[in-house]
Amino acid sequence: QSFYEAFALWMAQQGFRVTTFDYRGHGDSLQGAMRDVKADLFDWAQDYETVISAAKAALPSQPLYLLGHSLGAQLPGLLKKPEQVDGLLSVAAGSGYWRDNAPQLKRIVPYFWWVLVPLATRLCGYFPGRTLKKVGDLPAGVILQWRRWCLDPGYSVGAEGPAVAQSYGAVRFPVLALSMADDELMTLRGTHNLVNLYANTERRVESITPADLQVRRIGHFGFFRDQFRQSLWPRAAAAFLALDTAGGLPSGDGASLAVAGTTG
Repeated sequence: QSFYEAFALWMAQQGFRVTTFDYRGHGDSLQGAMRDVKADLFDWAQDYETVISAAKAALPSQPLYLLGHSLGAQLPGLLKKPEQVDGLLSVAAGSGYWRDNAPQLKRIVPYFWWVLVPLATRLCGYFPGRTLKKVGDLPAGVILQWRRWCLDPGYSVGAEGPAVAQSYGAVRFPVLALSMADDELMTLRGTHNLVNLYANTERRVESITPADLQVRRIGHFGFFRDQFRQSLWPRAAAAFLALDTAGGLPSGDGASLAVAGTTG
């Protein structure tokens, strides 16, 4: 959560009621040893939905938006009650299918998914990504399921089958995806492939380049850094107006915002 704290506080100052959280077995939600955590990506989607339900119960008459960074924009397709959500802003997210990865990441994929992940996870009982300086520490169930997704051309839908395809297809909230042109992990094609999983709703992809902001770099994580407080952050607040299917609310009119992602 700490990575998103400055952005979340800024959004709260705009009048949004903002909730950040850590998935079970990750960040501040980790209790005990990670090797003892029994969780996969379906469990993380359930955690996401628990936060959404609590936020909706607190402000039932106000719209509820999601800001999903990376994995945080993938898991909303697994929600059991997507009708609670009024819109998703996806930031630097895409299909994790390895052929959709950015070139510099794609070069290490064979070693990462076929050697490092299986071996390190078996030896440690979890993936010690922090020590290895890859992704971050993750429960075994999460990294091994994510591996299956990333090796399947259809990503989560391809790896899990018709039930997950139907889950994404049940989403009706609009999706706006912001793709960073210099993202070192995701490509624009990968972003389109993720957004297209939300097959039955309004969806749009926008690409942002460093030149647009007159900066040298944005990257996969840059959106949430304080240097973009005056440029990208207001764009996020404005995006929720565009996502509002009811025609838009004044910025900060008490709407709820749940921020989810993985920082590695």
